[in-house]
Amino acid sequence: MRALRILLVVVVILGALFVAADRVAVHFAESEAADRAQQTQGLTSTPDVDIKGFPFLTQVLGKKLDEVVVTATGIQTTGTGGETLRVDRFQADLHGVRMSNGFSSAVADTATGSATVSYENLSKGAPSGVKVSYGGTSSDGKGQVKVGVDISTPIGDVQRSVVSEIGVVDGKNSIKLTAGQIPGLDALPSEVGDLIRERIDFTRALSGLPEGIELKSVTATPEGITVEATGTKVVLAN
Repeated sequence: MRALRILLVVVVILGALFVAADRVAVHFAESEAADRAQQTQGLTSTPDVDIKGFPFLTQVLGKKLDEVVVTATGIQTTGTGGETLRVDRFQADLHGVRMSNGFSSAVADTATGSATVSYENLSKGAPSGVKVSYGGTSSDGKGQVKVGVDISTPIGDVQRSVVSEIGVVDGKNSIKLTAGQIPGLDALPSEVGDLIRERIDFTRALSGLPEGIELKSVTATPEGITVEATGTKVVLAN
């Protein structure tokens, strides 16, 4: 019996050592992954990488991680026309992350994510003279976006504001604000009306997203807009 007790103690100690080694390894991997993401993506701060599942070491041996959650803040994106848009917070939940080529390549079977952009940063990324703010809730309870324009025109300074619809441009990984009827626009010369409409209806791309990620929806909240994204066979590193 004494021998059996000694054996059980040894097994418990070895198990504890394995768990400790496993946790040390996962923390090291998370730190290395975060540093690499910051360097390769040009982030202003180190993202948070959380590798789920236990044990981690067996996942590494199998070259497939069950789940990885990545959270980043202060991401600066640039559209095709050179326009910029700062994303305040981005979070991605990755499942089935397969690694290859000596762990230099990684592809996630599936991914879901969300990005939050404040109205202040949305205004900074808007055309000149445009301010974006929260427009309250619609009759069906959905959040709305208010777009105000204050610009100089051939007939003098013109100010207009309108509640706009916000949505995702299919297949473009872009968000678009579109206004309906703009109060007082018909009373202005056509060239001035066209200029105001051009400023109020604008599109901004969320560039730098991994291959395989697509924007699905966008909602307005009092704090900012939240963009939801999903993807399959998402290329994380190549």
